[in-house]
Amino acid sequence: MSPGKQASQSEAAAPMAAGARLESMRRRVRLSRLAVWTVIAAGPVALCVAVASTPTTVAAATPAKPTAVRTAAAAADPGGYAQLFVSAWLRSSAGDATTAQARLAQSLAPDVELPDPAAGAQSKPQSVTAVRSAQRTGGAWSVTVAAQYADGSVRYYAVPVAAGGAGSSFTVTGAPGVVAGPARAEAQKSSYGVSVPEGDLSSAVGEFFSAYLTGAGEVDRYLAPGVTLSAVSPAPYPSVAVQQISAVEEAAAAEQVPADGTKVRVLVQVEARDTGGRWPLAYELALKARSGRWEVAALESGTAQDGGAR
Repeated sequence: MSPGKQASQSEAAAPMAAGARLESMRRRVRLSRLAVWTVIAAGPVALCVAVASTPTTVAAATPAKPTAVRTAAAAADPGGYAQLFVSAWLRSSAGDATTAQARLAQSLAPDVELPDPAAGAQSKPQSVTAVRSAQRTGGAWSVTVAAQYADGSVRYYAVPVAAGGAGSSFTVTGAPGVVAGPARAEAQKSSYGVSVPEGDLSSAVGEFFSAYLTGAGEVDRYLAPGVTLSAVSPAPYPSVAVQQISAVEEAAAAEQVPADGTKVRVLVQVEARDTGGRWPLAYELALKARSGRWEVAALESGTAQDGGAR
């Protein structure tokens, strides 16, 4: 084929190829539009199909069970209120209702008559303490208050008190009545029945209390790992001495320190001395054996902090 003819065919093919490409693009555009309209049209249909195929019974999601919260406020004990009233009432006199004590008694118990002590009579107590509170029906309470006098005598008064619904308000509803004091309860037999002789345990306890009560040395060196306990500050006594140690477990009385991790509970009788005299004190301790020595694991009087065993 001659070059001229080939060129003529090539020139003719170029427009044809361009036209084919253009037509192909148009078809793709038409197909894209068709697809869009198909999706739009299918949306409501698909929705109807989904609704028709969904079960009519819908299971509600099980809600998380809420944590029970106590909303009822605990009944407030009116013992302090009754104590304040008796203290003011015993220090007041109907002959002079303008004194501070008389006005206080009348504000706490508007309907209660003031006493009328004789001149020179011992009517003012040294201390007044609420010793027992008993709740009656509704918001009614009966509070037993002890008044101690300079001669060592004690007189007990039963005081009727009404408490408001929220326990934020009180009033004495009647005159106090003199009653017998609480009976002495029988103490349970002590669980500290093992006598601890002098030895490693008694030495460790004595050194601990010297640091704890007199400031002689650091308390930390006598504590088990993880136990935090601060010495009494300022140190209240210049000297202390352990008088007696009793234990619950027999291991506390062993001649040798037992295996690591052995734990015992002891009751320690301590004699402390200062310029004011001699003071017999008692402490409950938990001790743990470690590396051939006894270490304090807890002071059971409530002062053990993080890490203290209970």
